[in-house]
Amino acid sequence: MSSAPADSRAVSPDNSNTNYGRPLAIVTTLFFMWGALTALNDILIPHLKSIFDLNYAKVMLVNSAFFGAYFVFSIPSSKVIESIGYKRSMVTGLFVMALGTALFIPAASVAFFPLFLTALIVLAAGITLLQVSANPYVSVLGRPETASSRLNLTQAFNSLGTTVAPYIGGLLILSAAPMSSEAMHNLAGAALHAYRTQGASSVKMPYLVLTVALALLGVVIALSRLPQLEALEQPAKGEERTGHGSSLWHYRQLVLGAVGIFTYVGAEVAIGSFLVNYMSQSYIGGISEQTAAKYVAFYWGGAMVGRFIGSGLLQKIRTGKLLMTVALVAASLVATSMLTFGHIAMWTILAVGLFNSIMFPSIFTLGIDGLGNLTSKASGILIMAIVGGAIIPVAQGVIADRIGIHHAFILPILCYLYIAYFAFDRYQAEAANPHAA
Repeated sequence: MSSAPADSRAVSPDNSNTNYGRPLAIVTTLFFMWGALTALNDILIPHLKSIFDLNYAKVMLVNSAFFGAYFVFSIPSSKVIESIGYKRSMVTGLFVMALGTALFIPAASVAFFPLFLTALIVLAAGITLLQVSANPYVSVLGRPETASSRLNLTQAFNSLGTTVAPYIGGLLILSAAPMSSEAMHNLAGAALHAYRTQGASSVKMPYLVLTVALALLGVVIALSRLPQLEALEQPAKGEERTGHGSSLWHYRQLVLGAVGIFTYVGAEVAIGSFLVNYMSQSYIGGISEQTAAKYVAFYWGGAMVGRFIGSGLLQKIRTGKLLMTVALVAASLVATSMLTFGHIAMWTILAVGLFNSIMFPSIFTLGIDGLGNLTSKASGILIMAIVGGAIIPVAQGVIADRIGIHHAFILPILCYLYIAYFAFDRYQAEAANPHAA
């Protein structure tokens, strides 16, 4: 770990006299921004699908590009943090994100799908650096026993971003009815390119505004005073090791937590990415894509509400126990949607968002519990596991192309069942160690 920047103060998070309200509020804005940008992918997917006439498997390359970047850049991000510190890493991440959103403008101008994917990779690289730095920073910004509660609270504002973005994005990006595949097949050459350019142009203004907002936020964070926390520099505890040596892979909570993050993000993104197309099916919602985009806000809004509620519940209920409960409920809701039709299928799949709420912050805090000066590296591994958002939606897309979108949701069910197993394992560990997160 590098020495603290000149504007930082090295303090212990266990100091009850220290007020972390201001730095917590500043860092929370980052959660809102990357939540909004991530949720916009749920609007981009049906939009790009119609513009470029892609099948489900191909359009899910949007998620592959975005979440695959987490896998590539997570470990390098942890090394950046060790080199320049948490605050400067957050600022760097914001400016990289601004570069990524700026690239959407030329991608729309030439209507070139691979350039959209490139922009998503750059954007996700910046978000990765933010995630690797901000999540553990919030986790230790206070008493250890309230880490899950605190991260759930900041993640609630992440969910606020994911709730607002699909609604606004749907109005701005999905403003025109898409051309049918049959009509598009009758276009060729300049006419086809003109249609795609016109359709893609709707992303320019939203992403230009986001570029400016990210750059300004980067300046604000750079000028702010954020404390350097001693808990991130303490030696790691050894109770949870599964073997000998100093390798991070010897820590059971981290290994199981990484798989938990992989399955959680995969399930959450797969469901969110299919919602617009799923609800527009005649046997589910029978609504237009633009109307369906507004309903996506209920999915992400449920996560926001659940995180505010969960922040309070986690101060009274052990993290593992609550996580196990919501994972089993989420699996049941997805199964119900698969086995029914109409509004029951539609609203049960939307309700999953409420129970997704505490999963990421809870898995994350349980995964890094007690890792001390290994926290930045462990965070890199956990954020790398977000690659599940690149793999599982594509796999679900392949299943949807073969057996239909309705029954392709079997994959998220399996993901939630694993999370329930991880939660049970951690609940047993928490019961043995009352000071666990």
